[in-house]
Parts: sequence; C-alpha cells; structure tokens
Amino acid sequence: MFEFLRKASPLEQATQPAREAKASAVGPLTAGRIAGKAAYGVAGAAWTARDDVSLTRAGFLGNPVGFRAVRLISEAASALPLILQDCARRYETHPVLELISRPNTAQGRAELFEALYAQLLLSGNAYLEAVTDEAGAVRELHVLRSDRMRVVLGSDGWPVAYDYTVGTAKHRFHMREGAAPICHIRSFHPQDDHYGLSPLEAARRAVDVHNAASHWSKALLDNAARPSGAIVYRGAEGQGSMSTEQFERLQSEMEAHHTGARNAGRPMLLEGGLDWKPMGFSPSDMEFQKTKEAAAREIATAFGIPPMLLGIPGDATYANYQEANRGFYRLTVLPMAMRVTASVAHWLSGFIPGEVELKPDLDQVPALAVEREQQWRRVGEASFLSDGEKRALLGLPPHVEGA
Repeated sequence: MFEFLRKASPLEQATQPAREAKASAVGPLTAGRIAGKAAYGVAGAAWTARDDVSLTRAGFLGNPVGFRAVRLISEAASALPLILQDCARRYETHPVLELISRPNTAQGRAELFEALYAQLLLSGNAYLEAVTDEAGAVRELHVLRSDRMRVVLGSDGWPVAYDYTVGTAKHRFHMREGAAPICHIRSFHPQDDHYGLSPLEAARRAVDVHNAASHWSKALLDNAARPSGAIVYRGAEGQGSMSTEQFERLQSEMEAHHTGARNAGRPMLLEGGLDWKPMGFSPSDMEFQKTKEAAAREIATAFGIPPMLLGIPGDATYANYQEANRGFYRLTVLPMAMRVTASVAHWLSGFIPGEVELKPDLDQVPALAVEREQQWRRVGEASFLSDGEKRALLGLPPHVEGA
C-alpha cells in the first residue's frame, strides 16, 4: 500500500543528488561561547544553568497550583483529536496515524502526548525518541525525561548528538540529516540557544512565596492556630532571671505539653513567678492569605490559565466559566498543541517520502463549537469565494476528483 516510514536504502541514498550544506554564519561563535563557558571542547555538551529537578520538585510535586496547571494543560492538549493531511488529501488511515495511536507497548496516544506536553511545561524542553527496525521504519515512540538529556554541539553550533544519562550510564543519540532519532521541542528562551524556558522558571518566585505561605499556615495550625505568647518570669521583688536548669526544664515542658494540635486548649499550670502574656494577630499578620492568593494567580498567569479555572478567588477577567474555558483553549492549549504536533509531523516526515501535516481537529473541540459554527457559516455564505478558497480558509486540503 504505502512505503511510508521507511528510510531510503544505501543504494538509493547514493543515487540521490547531494544536498547543499547550509550553516548559520554565527553558529561557530555560539558553539565556541557555550563550549568555553561549560569548560568543554568544541564538540562538548551545552549545559544549562537552571535546575529542572528542583523546579519540578518545588513547583509541581510540592505545589498544588503548579501541579493542577500542568495537569490541566497537558490533559486538555493530549485529548484533542488529531487529523493528518498533505497538500492533496486528508487521511483516514495512514502509518503515521497508526504509529501515534499506539506509540509503544506501554502507552497510547493520549498518554504519550500528555507526557510530552508535561515535560515541555515543566522544563521548557521535550524529547521524543524514534525506535526503528533494521529497515529504518519507525516502530515505537518514547518520551524521554528532559532533566536527563544534554545537547552535544558540533563545530557549526548546531546539535550533533544528544546524551541521555541515568546514574553512571550514558547513551548518545547521534543526529543525522532527515531521519533523526530525537525530536527536540523547546519553548522560546531569549538567553539560551539550545534549551527552552519553562513557565515554572518564570514563576519560581511566586512558587516560593506560595509554598512559604503554606508552610507558615501549617506551622500556625500546629501551634493551636494562634501565635505563641510570652512567659514572663518575675522574682521575689518583681524582677530576676532563671537559672539554666530552670529555663531548660520550662522549655522542655512547654514543647511536650503545650504545643501542637493535640494540646490545643489545654490549660497551663505555672509556678510562682511565672506569668503568661498571650499575643493576638494584628491586621498585617492576616495579609498572608492575600499574599498566597496573589502568588497563586501569578503561577496561573505564567502557565496561561485563567485563575477562575483553578478556583482562585479575586479574578474577574472573564464574565463566566464558559468564557474562561474558551479563552483557555484558544490562548493556551491550541497554540501549544499546534506547535508540538507540527514539530512531530515535520520530524516524522524524515522517515517517509513526502511531507505530512499533523494538527488538532478544531471542529471536534467542544469549547470552540460556537466559534467554529460561526466560521463555517460565514465562509459558506461568502458567495465571492470559490470552493477551493473556502476549503483553504477552513484548513481543508484542495478537493481532488475521485479521491
């Protein structure tokens, strides 16, 4: 049927005309600068200064807002129905569609793309590996952890390989023109030539503030939900000081019998000369909750999620939940999904003859149903447009007779 997903044989490669070698004029400068900065040779690895593991631990594993933001975007984007087409037709069955519908034995399409989107959101980088057979056909796709991957640069400043390190073991993926084993998708970073910028890195201060406020609240609850008071010692004449032994004994008794949630409301028995002075909250002490909510809104803003969808109070950007959900899909989910699927399709085209386009099917997204219906009606009623122009405006390939 098709000879897709098959690399050209050595004989076919030898008979094909050689492609002109192209390189950026500033590539060698970039490679030399990064290699010198990382104390490697010209073909050394380009190391990034940020710590993806720490950002993931603080902003995803340890922060409910960051966790929900990543899950909300990745699940919504991975659930989008996909269509495959080229310049002539839209495919119902195709080896590429079969591959992404069952990319490997452990994952389906939704699981694979959810992991791919999550890696992109957490680190600004996503890596997809193609497993090929002896004939060069792609049999499996795997998402690789971005914190284990490092770019190896060539003399022209472009990646020539990728090193994947697990503990002391390392595997090098050598890049080649056309059928490359690794697809590297990265977000825009204004100060890095080879790695992307994650939303977590932009929101790391807000994440720290939100986590600190949560720790403060927990410590407050452990202390019976009120600040500690002061024990004042008065001697026989109204003044005096305690001995070291008396101070240590009093401190140990307070920690054992009068702190923590289990001791909340427990009466305190003080000996002669000791007086308890309770302290209450001032209005400024209560501002921590507003600070926490403001930090949560900053995290949501960095990910491009309307705070209303995360249950964060104090946001009135959208009139209702439906409008916020539509804006979430239009401004956050679809741009990322279209960019990632386009990169994956371009990468897989290196394994097959011809170019194919993989993109979300906007007509099957419930959040955009009203917009798509209006667009179809406007285009259909435009009598000054030809059928070919209408199909192009709707993202459809040209109509082919007999197809």
